[in-house]
Amino acid sequence: MQGLMMDMPLLISGLLQHADRHHADAEIVSKTVDGSVHRYTYRDAHARARKLAGALQRLGVQPGERIATLAWNSYRHFEIYYAVAGSGAVIHTINPRLFPDQITYIANHAEDQYVFFDLSFAPLLEKLAPLLKTVKGYVAMCAPEAMPKANIPSLLCYEALLEKEKADFQWPTFDERTAACLCYTSGTTGNPKGALYGHRSTMLHAFGAALPDGLNVSARDVVLPVVPMFHVNAWGLPYSCALVGAKMVFPGPHLDGRSVYQLFESEGVTMSAGVPTVWLALLNHMKENRLRFSTLKRTVIGGSACPPAMIKSFQDDYGVQVLHAWGMTEMSPLGTVGSFKAKHAKASKDARDALQYKQGRAIYGVDMRIVGEDGTELPWDGKAFGDLQVRGPWVIDSYFKGEGGNPLKTDEHGTKWFPTGDVATIDPDGIMQITDRSKDVIKSGGEWISSIDLECIAMAHPAIAEAAVIGIKHPKWDERPIVVAVKKPGQEVSKDELLKFYEGKIAKWWMPDDVVFVAELPHTATGKLSKLTLRQQFKDYRLDPR
Repeated sequence: MQGLMMDMPLLISGLLQHADRHHADAEIVSKTVDGSVHRYTYRDAHARARKLAGALQRLGVQPGERIATLAWNSYRHFEIYYAVAGSGAVIHTINPRLFPDQITYIANHAEDQYVFFDLSFAPLLEKLAPLLKTVKGYVAMCAPEAMPKANIPSLLCYEALLEKEKADFQWPTFDERTAACLCYTSGTTGNPKGALYGHRSTMLHAFGAALPDGLNVSARDVVLPVVPMFHVNAWGLPYSCALVGAKMVFPGPHLDGRSVYQLFESEGVTMSAGVPTVWLALLNHMKENRLRFSTLKRTVIGGSACPPAMIKSFQDDYGVQVLHAWGMTEMSPLGTVGSFKAKHAKASKDARDALQYKQGRAIYGVDMRIVGEDGTELPWDGKAFGDLQVRGPWVIDSYFKGEGGNPLKTDEHGTKWFPTGDVATIDPDGIMQITDRSKDVIKSGGEWISSIDLECIAMAHPAIAEAAVIGIKHPKWDERPIVVAVKKPGQEVSKDELLKFYEGKIAKWWMPDDVVFVAELPHTATGKLSKLTLRQQFKDYRLDPR
């Protein structure tokens, strides 16, 4: 017997329809490429998204075809999100920070039909357009008077396309498992691989992310996603915010500490989200200028492990709650969030801080486990660490076009799990902590050393701005850790002083063998430390064989 309920598919267009109907006057504010501020409402956004959907139909875009973007966080990018997926096509957000040959590979692999781009990427597209085999046309995201004088074939104007349409497009109804969004991994090894999300998976992710023990987004919030819309759909915030009717603030390309702080204050931002490197610039700006937040209540930090010193600075110095989160492109991306249980309210501040340094608990929709080298599940005791595996309705089953073979692992019950490539512990309360990437963990004398733990200690030193720890080949111990660190401007610290800072905080055999100071550390296109690049830079580095 089945229930007698309406059968309404979960479709992304329904989010914007809901926001229009129930949160019509909630604002969407954008700082544009030229530095001006654009302001309108969810009702305006819905009308323009319907016009764009009509324009796509007039251009001959068919269901399932991929429409690419090379764009910053803005109201036009928001409209493209909904117009493309809502009309049955697939939005493919391309990370413009990737190398040009990677962008070319990705666009050709996705078989993109049109590319929408912000004006700052016109020079890039001039070079790439002859290499993009399937693209029929390029749409500059601007008004007619701002059209670039660039040698880009089949160049169209965004606002001119909308001007020809009426806001009467009727969103089609189709199977909720229809593809909606295509995001590629950052491709640190081999070619990037595509994660193809569906309407159902994206909608369920939006619900899960908005929950109180998730990102806790509501209609009372003003949300500024610092995380780019080309980085796993800005962690799903353009969907979760529409779901609850939260005011949104888009920073465009202006991600320096001064610009972000000014937007926080001028728009009354209560919640934000981004990777540690962006917050480092913001905190430095605030300390240098002795600034305070007047409205910001919490921030989500993910993408890579957040240094404890950063969490303490936000919370102790500025009164901003940090939600330490973890996820992956293959997970849409949210997996865990560092929210407390009721029992933790009675814990000491030190104990609560220690919990926040971990990556948190799985939100509903995500299941996880850790396994040993033989595939046996390990206990949740907070001590055993193993390979982290996940499953859930917004976790990929396979990569786009079957690239990389079948990534899933099957347990003894026939249940499929996705191997994350992370090494982790899980405590009895289900709180997970990433101890390393499987390819970054340091094996010394047959024992494992966590590079993340060593990095967090280094960055707690008042003179260190950023640090990375990598394993260097050793003739006796196989590998030994070294610290590669960047000093804060105007600060001095010696190798011996930094190593002394580790004393009493780690086991003696974890002690790094050396410290190397550099002007800057390499990062990936998504703002993560590039350990691969570091290992290549230090491949000829030699340690004392003792």
